[in-house]
Amino acid sequence: MPAITVYTTPFCPYCFMAKRLLTDRGVAFEEIDVMMHPKRRGEMVGRAGGRTSVPQIFIGDTHVGGCDDLIALDGAGKLDALLQQEA
Repeated sequence: MPAITVYTTPFCPYCFMAKRLLTDRGVAFEEIDVMMHPKRRGEMVGRAGGRTSVPQIFIGDTHVGGCDDLIALDGAGKLDALLQQEA
């Protein structure tokens, strides 16, 4: 399974929903709180092609996008294939 990174902030309902979906799937992920680690926000923006909103979700080198993007990917049946890629 590829490494999964989720950039978040506290109290963000979309961050919570995205993390819940991944947790419910039994998927381990690294959470980076960009409020607690503001220098990591620039890293997030760079990786996300300029997107500044949270969450920003990465599965391996693939930028999934935000919570709505993750939910849409799952609804389309494409999340499992992405999660099963080699690391």
